[in-house]
Amino acid sequence: MDDLLQAALQPQALITLMVLALAIVLFITGWLAPEVTGLLVAGLLMATGVLKPAEALEGFGSPALLTVLGLFALSAGLFRSGGLDRLRGMIGSDSVRTPKRMIVLLTTLVAPVSAFVPNTPIVASLLPVVEGWCHRRGISPSKVLLPLSFATVLGGTLTLIGSSVNLLASEVSSKLGYGAFDLFSFTPIGIGVWLVGSLVMVLLSDRFLPDRGSDDRDLARSFSSSGYLTEVMIPARSELVGKSLHGTRLQRRFDVDVLEIHRNAERFTPPLADRSLLEGDRLVLRCTRDDLLRLQQDHTIVLAPVPESEEAELASQSLANLRMVEVLLPAGSTLAGESLRDLRFRQRYNTTVLALRRGNEVLRERLGRATLREGDVLLLQGPQDAIRGLQANNDLVVLEQIEDDLPTVSRKGIAMVIAVLVIVLPTLKLLPLVAAVLLGTVAMVATGCLRTGELLRSIRLDVILLLGSLGSFSVALEKTGLAEAMAKSLLIGLKNWPIFWALAGVFLFTTLLTEVMSNAATVAMVIPIAAKVAIGLGLPPMAFIFTVLFGASQSFLSPVGYQTNLMVFGPGRYRFLDVARYGFPLTVVMTLLVPWLVCRQFGI
Repeated sequence: MDDLLQAALQPQALITLMVLALAIVLFITGWLAPEVTGLLVAGLLMATGVLKPAEALEGFGSPALLTVLGLFALSAGLFRSGGLDRLRGMIGSDSVRTPKRMIVLLTTLVAPVSAFVPNTPIVASLLPVVEGWCHRRGISPSKVLLPLSFATVLGGTLTLIGSSVNLLASEVSSKLGYGAFDLFSFTPIGIGVWLVGSLVMVLLSDRFLPDRGSDDRDLARSFSSSGYLTEVMIPARSELVGKSLHGTRLQRRFDVDVLEIHRNAERFTPPLADRSLLEGDRLVLRCTRDDLLRLQQDHTIVLAPVPESEEAELASQSLANLRMVEVLLPAGSTLAGESLRDLRFRQRYNTTVLALRRGNEVLRERLGRATLREGDVLLLQGPQDAIRGLQANNDLVVLEQIEDDLPTVSRKGIAMVIAVLVIVLPTLKLLPLVAAVLLGTVAMVATGCLRTGELLRSIRLDVILLLGSLGSFSVALEKTGLAEAMAKSLLIGLKNWPIFWALAGVFLFTTLLTEVMSNAATVAMVIPIAAKVAIGLGLPPMAFIFTVLFGASQSFLSPVGYQTNLMVFGPGRYRFLDVARYGFPLTVVMTLLVPWLVCRQFGI
């Protein structure tokens, strides 16, 4: 303790402690965004002379950061090309009839995928699919959404690229001289965590997951606020012909709600699940913009059909020249109060209305008959010249041009091959991981699986700023001698402990810390100390580093501990303690399991 006090009283060490204390307060209170707090820490450490600019900012040029950047692009290419559509179809399948079976499916399928694809886009993509399944089954989303988040957390520790925190831990370990991780360095531990964690999640689901019910009105409001009304037609040779909605993949793979079926002069309203579909049927759908764009590429339907007299003209237009745009009907628009059919909208503006969105109101009319109102948002498709002409129109306000809008589902196979090569080449030691990821990103763009604009939009700037700035944490702790002094103090308390319980203590401390602050910050702060403790105990530093890594990743106690927990918190209508109730037994199991697996892997 005297050594720690003596080290802490050194000027630079004292400054470092004050800066870190400030950072912890900001992380816990949320007064500043985590990435802004990271930049503040790096700036203060440079301004006070604790670190040189090159030392504080070297994280922004690290291989780990470039790997994370490339992984965002690769995952965007996979999702855009439809590479994970089969997963969405399986998750939304009506053959899954109970929450427990859904949880088994999530832990079996989603967790392994999250070992290679960042978990945030996985949850974002599957969240509406799981909600739709709950709605069709009359099951409360609270019975399955938290396991969706936990499944991605478990899967994220299967490989190095499963989480940005893994890559940061590898970078910190490398800087401290303990070596970087390989792609599958901790996979044996991760597999045990995944299998046991999945079993515990399934066993706990009946008694520990709350039933918060579901409010159809809330569901409708949440859906319509981001959903469009659109109309599709079932063409000849469509796989939907002769099948019912219940037996098709339309509502399983896409986040759509079928409002009506029109067959010649007949009009069918819900319930529609068991009604057989025929060629020429028109379906009135409500769906999100992303799924709307995906539906346009699906050969089972024709999106936004137009009268026969206009079909030839529309077909003759070059698809390469077509663009999409969102437009708003402003206050005072002369179009308000008229229907699209009465306005002869296509002839007037040389654009096709693909869909209409109206605030929180649920529309149940056919698209052409819908009466326009001020505030409506239309999704239009037309030639580039026609889109430009809209910008000078007082009745419509251009909100956003969706550049190169149509998803590239025809390149699904190419995207899958690129993703597999990115994993296989580093595994066979033919390429460094960062090189494989960067080359894979370029290949996604070069083959048309991903466009340049989408590449830039896919990058999570908040994650990049946070990871790049947090490297200064570990550098400052090491440079000022605080890491070694803290480790010596811990050694006094741990020297008589069995190795297993020492690892369990480190794991539990890390887990509790990551519940109240960024897991990336936890890794950057704790790894230097834990590695010194390992050396003091005569144990492999990597054993303690792996323990910290898994402790920072196993966030099961609060909705704010991990981003995916927060993503499902609102849709699941959870209360704060619901997460802890389901996650506490899982945390206890992990506190005992991870140290045991670490001991087995390192033979200690």
